[in-house]
Amino acid sequence: MRIILLGAPGAGKGTQAEKLNERYGIPAVSTGNIIRENIQKGTELGLKAKAYTESGSLVPDELVIEIIKGRLAEDDCKNGFILDGFPRTVAQAEALDAMGVLIDRVICMEVSEDVVVRRMSGRRVCSDCGASYHVLTKPSAAGESCEKCGGSLVIRSDDQPETVKNRLKVYRQMTAPLKAYYEKTGRLTVVDGGGTMEQTNALVTAALEAQTT
Repeated sequence: MRIILLGAPGAGKGTQAEKLNERYGIPAVSTGNIIRENIQKGTELGLKAKAYTESGSLVPDELVIEIIKGRLAEDDCKNGFILDGFPRTVAQAEALDAMGVLIDRVICMEVSEDVVVRRMSGRRVCSDCGASYHVLTKPSAAGESCEKCGGSLVIRSDDQPETVKNRLKVYRQMTAPLKAYYEKTGRLTVVDGGGTMEQTNALVTAALEAQTT
């Protein structure tokens, strides 16, 4: 099964991708995670992408397409995958089609702007090991420190409220048209992503199961 998860920043795509990975045993491919890893390691790709992510802008299509093309060519993607964060523009969707990648289902999780800002401003990341937490939904048992390694928990630059608002603006302008693009193919399902992660997962899973029956 080849799945695309769409939705505004903070819609919970990463969490849903992890849950689908557990359910179906196919890899969750997150362009955001790949880019952040490269930024942390100081690679050439990371240095190119850093200026864009820190301002809340989208990383240019050519860089993202290069990342995805290489990742989908790996052996663990042969039986399917979950794309989280790609495509983000119609141009990227067209590039995916040009690769000959057939997508089975596109799930778009819709969330209000207020919910997005609340969710993202509460996220915390360990500065040492990169473990993720949330002050409301997934607090660290060690308080302001990482419960895994003891590192300090910080707010990512792209989770700052003003940056989040800019990311939402970019999403509305460039990513939202993907709904129309995939709606034409008959593969799009829109679900309410404003509830709990469990409620959203139930809706996402139901949409996928309906497609395969």
